Amino acid sequence: MRFEVSKVLDAIEVRLTTDPALARAVVDLSEVVRYADLDGGRPASLVRLGLLVDALGRYVAEENVPVYAVAPRGLISDTDLTSNERMVVRRWADDGKIEVVPQLDDRVLEVAEMLGLPVLTRDREDRFRDRRPWVADPGRLLALVSNQGGPTLVPRVGRGEVAPPVPRSPLGERLLARVWSCPAPNCTSYGSSGDSDSFFSDMRTYTSPVSQPPPALRAGVPTCPRHGERLRDAGARPGTEVFSVRIDGVIRQRFVVSEDKPVVVGRAPEGGDGVMLGQWLSDDARKWISRGHVRLSLRGEEVTVQDVSTNGSGIRPGGSSDDDARLSLKRQESRILGPEDVVELYAGVHLGRSKLWASGGVVQPESVMGEAPTMAFRPVGR
Repeated sequence: MRFEVSKVLDAIEVRLTTDPALARAVVDLSEVVRYADLDGGRPASLVRLGLLVDALGRYVAEENVPVYAVAPRGLISDTDLTSNERMVVRRWADDGKIEVVPQLDDRVLEVAEMLGLPVLTRDREDRFRDRRPWVADPGRLLALVSNQGGPTLVPRVGRGEVAPPVPRSPLGERLLARVWSCPAPNCTSYGSSGDSDSFFSDMRTYTSPVSQPPPALRAGVPTCPRHGERLRDAGARPGTEVFSVRIDGVIRQRFVVSEDKPVVVGRAPEGGDGVMLGQWLSDDARKWISRGHVRLSLRGEEVTVQDVSTNGSGIRPGGSSDDDARLSLKRQESRILGPEDVVELYAGVHLGRSKLWASGGVVQPESVMGEAPTMAFRPVGR
């Protein structure tokens, strides 16, 4: 059973991010691990985060939906978790998969406000309404409750309607336009592997400047949420554009194209840094699509697509389904994408800016709980 739980935690880890461009919701990890009513089990279990991740995927009807998790430092030593779970939480924190803070206070709400994201919580957050009045808006707080079909998310306020997307706050936009540097040695969120000569520094995973989480604001000063140190402005952050992979009408994955790093998309790009589609392709599509098929690059607000495949690609201007309007793109040819243009690698295999598609198009996204032992979750009544 320990092996099965470890596999579930590995699957959950893939859905964790502190990247502002990719996160779809914010959660207090120390809260969700104590949802004992979901399984009738022990007081705290890290596996319960998987139930929440799955529920978010169903709520937005999309595969591979990333969650921004914040945890108080005390969770790393919480004896209600197993020793393996405590070790996993520490590893997630050190690798920048989750954000750990000395005291939680309203950090979850601060991140959600800056990024324009919903908060996954059963708490009504009444104590913070003076500072964060938006918590009373319909759809901004989503509670995980038990249901016959499995745990599901319901709005804490409103009649169950899905709230429209909320933009980032003006403060969030300003802070996320800059790269920040933390003076604390080996800060994985606002540092780099060159910041320390420590033997262990090369073993850490450091967040790229493009993916840095939003700083905390303390007395009006940008501050490292983990170390409490004042952050130094290290210059402008490279621009980004978020794209989605849409296959046969289902959004399978989102990814970021930044000014400082082009992205190769294909069946199985070399080097491990590209976007791999092979696991979602039909046999015919897998034969047509090259290992590295197209390269996307960003300069200013212009995204350029270059075909690097054997068989060529296509552009559907404005997302048109009219085959006569489709533009062919041969090997090494490039084209600047219009705001609503869609790249077609093969029939039904599309890339486009994430904002083009309102729905993910899937009713039952792939679960991270597939390897969970049966006793790990037994949904009970509300």
